[in-house]
Amino acid sequence: MDSFSSRRRALRRQLLLTGLAALPLAATVSVTLGSSLVQAQQPAKPQTLTVVSYAVTKTAYDQIFKLFAADWKKKTGQVVSFKGSYGGSGSQTRAVIDGLEADVVSLAMAADVSKIQQAGLINPGWERENPYGSTPINSTVAVFVRPGNPKKINGWKDLDNKDVDVVLANPKTSGGARWNFLALWGAITRTGGTEAQARSFITGVYKNADVLPKDAREATDAFVKRRQGDVLLNWETEAILARRKGEWTTPYQLFSPNVLTEQPVAVVDKVVDRRGSRKVAEAFVRFLYTPAAQKVFADNGFRPTTPEGKAYAKGKFQDVSFFKVGDFGGWAGVERKFFGKGGVWDQIFAKTR
Repeated sequence: MDSFSSRRRALRRQLLLTGLAALPLAATVSVTLGSSLVQAQQPAKPQTLTVVSYAVTKTAYDQIFKLFAADWKKKTGQVVSFKGSYGGSGSQTRAVIDGLEADVVSLAMAADVSKIQQAGLINPGWERENPYGSTPINSTVAVFVRPGNPKKINGWKDLDNKDVDVVLANPKTSGGARWNFLALWGAITRTGGTEAQARSFITGVYKNADVLPKDAREATDAFVKRRQGDVLLNWETEAILARRKGEWTTPYQLFSPNVLTEQPVAVVDKVVDRRGSRKVAEAFVRFLYTPAAQKVFADNGFRPTTPEGKAYAKGKFQDVSFFKVGDFGGWAGVERKFFGKGGVWDQIFAKTR
């Protein structure tokens, strides 16, 4: 028997005496042969995740970051901190493609995540990696009106009125604004109207918009804080938060039918593999479907997607008849038809400016 084997057996006898031999050595201790030193393995070094998202998610994510960091440290001993970046979903998408290093993107629509995939940063099949098409939250389009509703805005068609100044974000920079556009389009085509009628209606609405803010939060500020416009189209989330903060006390409206917005989350594969953050990033995305995170989303005006989240949110949101982007053929076709170069939006914009 060689001397190495002898020392190994002697060490094991010593560990048996201390009760440590039953533990898996490779996973729990590091041992210096020939010495009685047994040192506990150190936890993984601290990790920072950058989460790039659209403007209205900030309040919810500020809370979820803390919950996940505490949960992860308890489970693994590793310290995780977060950097959040917020803005219009379209602008954030371009920033990631242009070099903003995001471990995780949480964007306003699947089309934006697909653009990052097409740029080679996210692997194909991202929408199948987590439940519900990798979509932990939904929302819809809410309508803010001035106290007393002086312009008598009670349905979609009331927005096509030259005496009504509409505030809504720019579809070129804002994901929420693209959902607004689909809500307006579906208000006509999902109730028996033709596409020609939908074009005419939306052209009238955008003619009534003096400015097109770059994102949902800026649109809310224009209407609520700067008192611009007679009516605002924005995320239901923005309406709920504005009322909760006391910034806006007039009840918002949900017109029917309305679009059910689906906001996906994805790990940015090229970044996490380069930074060594994949394990934590994937765990964070999975955490968004836990009851704790779904509760935070619901409390901050987002409609949860899990059964547990929906049960918690029951009664917190107004009922409305929904249609989805899939009813228009999905985002790939919608992007080409409506928002691609020379598409329906560009044609309408040319007539309104």
